[in-house]
Amino acid sequence: MPEAPKPTGSPARQNVTFPSADTTAHGYLALPPSGQGPGVIVIQEWWGLDHHIAEVTDRLAREGFVALAPDLYGGSVAHDAEEAHRMMADLPVERGVELLSGAVGHLLGRPEVTSATVGAVGFCMGGGFVLYLAATDARVGAAVPFYGVIQGDLPDFSGLRADILGHIGENDNAVPLDGLERLSLAIREQSGVDPDFRVHPAGHAFFNDERPSYHAESAASAWRSTLDFLHQRLG
Repeated sequence: MPEAPKPTGSPARQNVTFPSADTTAHGYLALPPSGQGPGVIVIQEWWGLDHHIAEVTDRLAREGFVALAPDLYGGSVAHDAEEAHRMMADLPVERGVELLSGAVGHLLGRPEVTSATVGAVGFCMGGGFVLYLAATDARVGAAVPFYGVIQGDLPDFSGLRADILGHIGENDNAVPLDGLERLSLAIREQSGVDPDFRVHPAGHAFFNDERPSYHAESAASAWRSTLDFLHQRLG
């Protein structure tokens, strides 16, 4: 994972609790102006549930989705790359997927949610978790990993039911392009799903407008296609 400056923004944003993986989980929930809509899970970067992730959640709500960002770090937000790396390493992938599956169940159980499945959108560490979650939870109907970091081996995609739209930067040292074909092939062969991975003229974390790596043109293009994809797949 590349070094990065201290992120800006407030501590972890939380406004909802729910049972998940035999504990009480926290998260940030945003409702659309209509009060109801399809459900979308937003999965944090390795920094935590910070201002940027809460703002992405709010943006999805303004586009008509009931959006929930689970807090995988239990209220902590990293202040530098070293701390972020430690916090990510302290969260086993299996535990993260358990917590996220609990968030999926909570979202689908809310009366405001109109979709039979949910979308999952994640960034960096969260992009990897989008793929892990979609591979194990058939209640995910649309998966959007942004520059997803796979921790360890590729997931077993034989249980994947979601359509996939992925975004990656052509100059991303954290997610090299030479691994993209191997990932696409594994998904196609194991699940029959043909993923749509789109390469943008940018580096890692190009969607995060609170970091120097932000690339406005790539972010805008990825956002437009993500909204279209989620609306088409979820209603």
